[in-house]
Amino acid sequence: MCQFFKMIKKFSQLTLLILLVIFVESSNNIKETKVLNDNYNKSIDLATMAMKLKEDIANDLYSAKDTFTGDLTSYLPTCPLCSGRLACLPNYNVLDGTDTYQDISYGTVKIVASSKNLPCGSIIRLNKSKLSDEAVLAIVLDRGVLGNDLDLLTSNEAYAYQVGRSTVTYDVLRNGWQ
Repeated sequence: MCQFFKMIKKFSQLTLLILLVIFVESSNNIKETKVLNDNYNKSIDLATMAMKLKEDIANDLYSAKDTFTGDLTSYLPTCPLCSGRLACLPNYNVLDGTDTYQDISYGTVKIVASSKNLPCGSIIRLNKSKLSDEAVLAIVLDRGVLGNDLDLLTSNEAYAYQVGRSTVTYDVLRNGWQ
């Protein structure tokens, strides 16, 4: 019987020794995980991405550069003190009923008169429900008002009366010709 217990003891010791060797070996092995990257242009640099985002926002045609509040009125090109020519170059003649301008970046936009607070060629976005269900884009091509007020060029009296006189908040999308 004593022989039997000695064999069980040796078997237990051998089993423990084998388990210990397996444990030590498995903890010493450094497992490498390799990731295959077929496209080397996919590296991420968060600082560069943040700078690119700021640049995209600055270059975005429809992001507001500034916001103003003033009175909005309207005028006809044949008003008593109007010559039918706009004050800003290209010295547009609007006596033919033209009340829009074809801008290279913004497409067809309305024409407004402003004070010298806004340089000629500035693009503004009017959010006025009297004018349209959507925001109205306009370009500063004329002068003749004070402060932050705007005067919208209209082609007929009916539309001029519809615009009337009201306070409006507008965003500057482009500050002058660029």
